Amino acid sequence: MMNHADVAATLIAAALAAVEPGAAVRAGLQLQAEQLRVGTQHYNLTQIGRIWVVAVGKAAHPMAAAAAAVLGQRLHAGVIVAPQVADPIAGMCVLAAGHPIPNAASVAAAQQVAALLAQTGSNDLVLVLISGGGSALLSLPVPGVALADLQTLTTQLLACGAPIQAINCLRKHLDQIKGGGMARMAAPAHVAALILSDVVGNPLDVIASGPTVPDPTTFADAWAVVERYGLQATLPSTIREHLQRGLVGQVADTPGPDHPCFAHTTTLLVGSNLQAAQAAQHAAQVAGFHSLILTTHLQGEARDVGRFLAAIGRELAQGQHPLPRPACLIVGGETTVTLRGAGRGGRNQELALAAVRDLADLPNIALVTLATDGVDGPTDAAGAVVTGTTLQRAQALGLDPSDYLARNDAYTFFAALGDLIHTGPTQTNVNDLAFVFAW
Repeated sequence: MMNHADVAATLIAAALAAVEPGAAVRAGLQLQAEQLRVGTQHYNLTQIGRIWVVAVGKAAHPMAAAAAAVLGQRLHAGVIVAPQVADPIAGMCVLAAGHPIPNAASVAAAQQVAALLAQTGSNDLVLVLISGGGSALLSLPVPGVALADLQTLTTQLLACGAPIQAINCLRKHLDQIKGGGMARMAAPAHVAALILSDVVGNPLDVIASGPTVPDPTTFADAWAVVERYGLQATLPSTIREHLQRGLVGQVADTPGPDHPCFAHTTTLLVGSNLQAAQAAQHAAQVAGFHSLILTTHLQGEARDVGRFLAAIGRELAQGQHPLPRPACLIVGGETTVTLRGAGRGGRNQELALAAVRDLADLPNIALVTLATDGVDGPTDAAGAVVTGTTLQRAQALGLDPSDYLARNDAYTFFAALGDLIHTGPTQTNVNDLAFVFAW
């Protein structure tokens, strides 16, 4: 049987392959003669004029490349917006923009997308390819709100550990392209969205702030987020004024399910955390491990989740529950970090750091954490590895995990031990995965 490091590498590779963006698009988008199929929706191309593509997110480029290969000469034009500039694709403009904080390039990209959508007609089809990061990469602030104000708000929300649902609720009410805004711009054209989910539970209105789907949230919900995180006093004045005008009906709310802009839209989920977890589970079983997906809805403060997963590891070490050994328990989801110090790290590294003491001295136990996009927080690592020897090795170097945890400095801690996971940007993003091994 392979050791935990080899098994972890195999599981990570299997999980990422299962949600490879190009393959996901090719599975959902198929062209046969004059029929274009998007999931169960069929378009008779003899009745469709031009086909446009808008791809946005960390997986935008491979998704767009796959769509272009399927469409061939039927592709009229498109825009790709990703965190990094990538190779050109015939017929499409490739742009780089800001993430996780929107920047001027995010605004310029959103303006270019809006200009493209303004050219569409009623018999045209717009393929929208959405993946994680789209909320920051496309930003078209509502009138009266400056980009700097949105940057300040995003930074505040990230620092206080707000979940993506709360962050995107506010974004949708401060941005013209989010919360169904892209569908409204494209109407009355046909819109087909293929979505690679980076949000726990796959809520379509939250992924990339739901640019092509109805928004179930209201200005009241957005203001409730402000109050929940105590941002009333520090909120930029322009944002406060816009939200308060929305509360009293002076600004129209985002389009809901009955809005006519959704009359010709369809949405297909092409990749999710569950698909990645299932592929990892199969790989673990092939490697000889008993395997269980505990959940793909894991949320909460990263340091609390770390101790929870360590408790499961300790239980595995003491007996045959919840799995007989050799065992591999898989969890998926996305945690949050409340910043308390000025250290470096991401939620997956902090989760791992919180488990170090609770896993100390346990033989044949390992916790492996992974951001499926390959980038954990503002670092070049995807996650980290913790075993029963981590604490002892750290102490030999004079490292106190509690000290590093207090400063949110997990990256420095694991870098000193050589226990960071580096995959590089994967060009996909379906939340996080963690593996608890007992062999």
